[in-house]
Amino acid sequence: MVADRLSQVFSALADPTRRDMVVRLATADATVTELAEPYDVSIQAVSKHLKVLEDAGLVSRSREAQRRPVHLEAEVFDLMTKWIERYRREAEQRYRRLDDVLTSMPDDADPTPSPQQSSQER
Repeated sequence: MVADRLSQVFSALADPTRRDMVVRLATADATVTELAEPYDVSIQAVSKHLKVLEDAGLVSRSREAQRRPVHLEAEVFDLMTKWIERYRREAEQRYRRLDDVLTSMPDDADPTPSPQQSSQER
């Protein structure tokens, strides 16, 4: 289930408009109308973007009197961060092993001869 949730989250964030909405919601909650202001799209289009973000668990909506603010759900970022961090650590370990191999190589080792050098030596 985690992989499916991650796929949904990354898919939702693949769209630049949705990423921008997430950035804006990281600062403060906003209504659909407030979120729609900077975009040259309809309120319905913004609502569709929010539905994708909501289905991925990135945002939620609440009711405050007449307002229906959209709220960023930060816990989803913890899930993403854990996934990314796992692979970042693995990549770092590979680079460390490569560094160890390169460090253990003698500095005065002759490089592998080029094909031209090999044929000239014959």
